[in-house]
Amino acid sequence: MKHLIVVFFVLLNINSFAQKSGKALLKEVSDKVNSYDNISIDFKYVLENTAENIKQETRGDVVLEGDKYKLNILGVTRLFDGKTLYNISPEDEEVTVSTAHDDDDDIVAPSKMLSFYENGYTSKMDIIQDVKGRKIQYVKLIPIDSNSDIKYILLGIDSQTKHIYNLIQIGKNGTKTTLTVNSFKTNEPLSKTLFNFDATKYKDYYINKLD
Repeated sequence: MKHLIVVFFVLLNINSFAQKSGKALLKEVSDKVNSYDNISIDFKYVLENTAENIKQETRGDVVLEGDKYKLNILGVTRLFDGKTLYNISPEDEEVTVSTAHDDDDDIVAPSKMLSFYENGYTSKMDIIQDVKGRKIQYVKLIPIDSNSDIKYILLGIDSQTKHIYNLIQIGKNGTKTTLTVNSFKTNEPLSKTLFNFDATKYKDYYINKLD
């Protein structure tokens, strides 16, 4: 019994260390991200559900500057100027205009892509992987909300740069979503109108105002 109690306390201490280490590493990542004027990312996005025989793979790119962003994915451009969100679909020749809301669970939303982990999750260190000579330290994130559709998330962080390398989200329904960063550039010279919606370019589009 005494031996079991000792083992129990050792496990508690290990878990506490992992929790603190995970939080410390995430803070380093957050501080690094917040130090940049802007960030440009090219990424690969894969959604898989073996039970449903689903596998979707696509590439995208996003430019972020403060709260503003321009995202290109699946043939659609998502543009947020800090107040208004524009979803531009050339295939449908439609622009959907709305006030952006960040109260959904889409952690791949640009406004959350590099900061979603700051609230709502417990964290602990996971495995380290060698990826083409880069040491990727994974942090396991578990939602505090038991009603979340997310079972857990593995956030891969480059140990040297403290940049996010990839994100693996496991859903309670068995869906696995993976976002891998192919290119991460910072403080690029950006056009002053990059995040502005130019209505003159979409005269023939249907403008759908949601609010």
